[in-house]
Amino acid sequence: MTFKLFQRPDAKTRKRLWLAYHIGFVLLLAHFLMVHFLPGYSHAVGSDWRTAFSSPARPPGPEVIERDDGLFLWAGDDPDEHFDITEFRLNPDQLRYGLGREAFPALIEPEFDSMSTADQWLEDDHRVLVLRLGDEVRVYPIDLLIRHEIVNDVVNDIPVFAAYCILADLGAVYDRRIGGRTFTFGLSGHTYSDPEVWDGMQVFVFWDRETESLWWPAIGKAVSGLMIDTPLPLVDEKHWSQTNWGEVKSTCEEATILQRGQDMERPTDWPKLTQEDLEWDSEKDIARIAPRWGVNAEVSD
Repeated sequence: MTFKLFQRPDAKTRKRLWLAYHIGFVLLLAHFLMVHFLPGYSHAVGSDWRTAFSSPARPPGPEVIERDDGLFLWAGDDPDEHFDITEFRLNPDQLRYGLGREAFPALIEPEFDSMSTADQWLEDDHRVLVLRLGDEVRVYPIDLLIRHEIVNDVVNDIPVFAAYCILADLGAVYDRRIGGRTFTFGLSGHTYSDPEVWDGMQVFVFWDRETESLWWPAIGKAVSGLMIDTPLPLVDEKHWSQTNWGEVKSTCEEATILQRGQDMERPTDWPKLTQEDLEWDSEKDIARIAPRWGVNAEVSD
């Protein structure tokens, strides 16, 4: 009696195998391209898929680096870019990602379009942050904030920044004036979660270019560096709202909308502040947390 350990599949089976192989290849290729060339995608899918592959979300080696002068958090291949967390209000073991500075191109000098131009691509149900200061109305579409996460801006001569974290669905507008100075914010590349804060969701961690302190908006404070424990000031909620494009069109005659396709040329030399440069106003030293999406849905004059 002859046994056939391997039998050539029939034509129908071979066709199915061929199709399955090529579909799998296309899906893997699409996933690879989106992870490496579309930062919002890798941020959106969360950390679950990362643990299933051998490529770690964070760089090889320790996330926290010990040096003679203290503890530092990895923030890129250049050691000078690591964040000083010698004094740190968060638990480093609960940090995630570690993508490095500028992984998301936070805008410093954003450009804007008219309502008629933006209406060519914005649908009525597209979510937006809307800021009204004086006679100026600024609109930050969430679809664009997913890519940038932070947009530093000046509206009616007031320095502000709009921010949105897709993992936590946290969107808000903050005042950049702190301690008598104007700050410029970016993404550290890290997220952080605490079971007792914001339902335990991952929330992005900011950094400021002036002192390189880290800030966690889920508690509304700086968590390291020169600014540690300093509140992160929200713009008064009567001036901004979490709404949609249709609502903007029905309530605003004129507004400027964040332009698509922008990028940021990374600054190489940024003036640094010292403790002596700061003037503190105790009346503003109150931490305020961003409202949940949909809670803040009205803008008043």
